[in-house]
Amino acid sequence: MTTPGKILIIDDDDAVRESLVAYLDDSGYQVDQASDGEEGLAMFSSCQPDVVLCDLRMPKMDGLTVLSEIKEMSPESPVIVVSGAGVMTDVVQALRLGAADYIVKPVVDMEILVHSIEQSLEKKQLIDQNRIYREELESANQELRERISLLKQDQKAGRHIQQRMLPRQEYEAADYVIQHRLFPSLYLSGDFVDYFRITEDKVLLYMADVSGHGASSAFVTVLLKNLTIRLRKAYKKSGKDDILQPSAVLERINKELLETGMGKHLTIFYGVLDTKEDTLVYSIGGHLPLPIVRSGGQCIFLSNNGGFAVGLFEEAEYTQQELKVSSDDFALVTFSDGVLELMGDKSLLEKEEFLLDVVASGADNIEGICDKLKLKSIQDAPDDIAILSLTRRT
Repeated sequence: MTTPGKILIIDDDDAVRESLVAYLDDSGYQVDQASDGEEGLAMFSSCQPDVVLCDLRMPKMDGLTVLSEIKEMSPESPVIVVSGAGVMTDVVQALRLGAADYIVKPVVDMEILVHSIEQSLEKKQLIDQNRIYREELESANQELRERISLLKQDQKAGRHIQQRMLPRQEYEAADYVIQHRLFPSLYLSGDFVDYFRITEDKVLLYMADVSGHGASSAFVTVLLKNLTIRLRKAYKKSGKDDILQPSAVLERINKELLETGMGKHLTIFYGVLDTKEDTLVYSIGGHLPLPIVRSGGQCIFLSNNGGFAVGLFEEAEYTQQELKVSSDDFALVTFSDGVLELMGDKSLLEKEEFLLDVVASGADNIEGICDKLKLKSIQDAPDDIAILSLTRRT
């Protein structure tokens, strides 16, 4: 049995009305009554009953008009017609107007009436619960839309800040040109590149690929940028040359990432170009695919010096190597691992061979690489994609 509700009885027959009131009141219902249709409508508006019992034949306003008015005011309110006029046309008309049930007077078995009331109450409770659920759902959806809108605004602002941290797209240092492109899968990218002059003849360049996506990964790129700025200032202020030692920088990043407790790690290629000596000192921290070098007509992957991804192990150690730039066709191209996702179900070896072919074919500048990989037309990339290139001008 449903929770007893509020019942409104509209009937001009005092004896019938009072007997219904007495029985339903004894059954635990809260009962209001009206002796004609006009009074019934007024009471319906004021007392907001859960179920209405209404006679058909009444002075001033008949039951069908009352039923029609109630349904116009509150379509979901159940109205049970209780009438001595058992004409089939009245039954059909009442049901067409939305009556929940039609019971013929005299009501010999009150349990039949109670059963009809209970069914109507149960249906109304379900309708009310569904309405409340829809309202709560709509409210939640509206709140979600507002939060998503705010998040997008925040991410756009974050993306603007992140873009401002990136270097200009082309940088010239003596006979060398450095370029990059970044294609984020979201507003905020976990891939990051940077390059800038440290001394008159030394230039720093690096690419980092932070684990995961979105704001937390982008935050690590901010930490990375902040670290290189601090190292650069320390070098200018005191001559401390950690920034010129790739292995020392990777160990420093590893230590600071672990101290944040964020659970983030990154892979990185970090190099220092000496434009006077034509050398590149570098260290690699788990970066895949390895940077590609083209020199003297050959195209190979840089030797991996065994470094782990940065931010995973406290005792991780990193070594550095030196590459001599000995030819005019020298090019170094570094990709983030998002580029591997573009090549479908090929094996890693097949993907690496394809990248070697791209660079070997002469596509060592950013525009040529993007054209070969069709990056300009890509939409909804599964991962961030970054490219960093260093070429020697002939």
